[in-house]
Amino acid sequence: MTFHYRYRKQIIIVTFVVLILISIAGTTIYFYEPKEKKTISSVKVKKEATATTAESNSPDEDQEKYMIDIKGEVANPGIYELESTSRVIDVINAAGGLTQNADTTVINLSKKIEDEMVIIIYSKKEVTNWLETKEQESYLQEKCIEPQEGQVKNDACISDTKESSSSTTPQTPSIVNINTATKDQLMTLNGIGEAKADSIIAYREQTPFTTIEDIKNVSGIGDSIYEQIKDSITV
Repeated sequence: MTFHYRYRKQIIIVTFVVLILISIAGTTIYFYEPKEKKTISSVKVKKEATATTAESNSPDEDQEKYMIDIKGEVANPGIYELESTSRVIDVINAAGGLTQNADTTVINLSKKIEDEMVIIIYSKKEVTNWLETKEQESYLQEKCIEPQEGQVKNDACISDTKESSSSTTPQTPSIVNINTATKDQLMTLNGIGEAKADSIIAYREQTPFTTIEDIKNVSGIGDSIYEQIKDSITV
């Protein structure tokens, strides 16, 4: 009986055990390496995500805020803080919306806000009075066109001129200082009625005019009116 034959059972058992041990060792190495790599990778991703979050929350990325004063026909007049990208309509909404007596036909609701801006929402009566004033001014301008050489001024213009000179409105200089002018003086400017004069005074009480172009910041005064009065105003 040979050696292999006598101990073949033991050899088979030993071989089997060795194969099992080798298999277990290989499996342990296989699972150990990826797990370690996965852990390192997870930590790296987590650090990158934290860095990204920190960058997105940086104070430099915060939206700039503006302080706006809104008056007139809104539910809650007052001073509101809004993002610099907001519009006039956003300020109105922040103030609780318009009252039933509000009229926004002379206001640009889509205008971008500016810091320390004053917004006045007029009533229907104020807008009506303003429109009537505009019509009257247009009438006077039409009737009082200076005659050409050799022509006689028409009676309507003479009559209107007499009525104007007999009114109680004081005579004002040709150049109006929009920072110091009275309400009556402001109303002598072309296109500036009672409502707009009040708006100019309300605006300058909060923010004095530094240039004549600043008057376009007043609600209801746009480029067209500015072109009409720019040669008649100063600061």
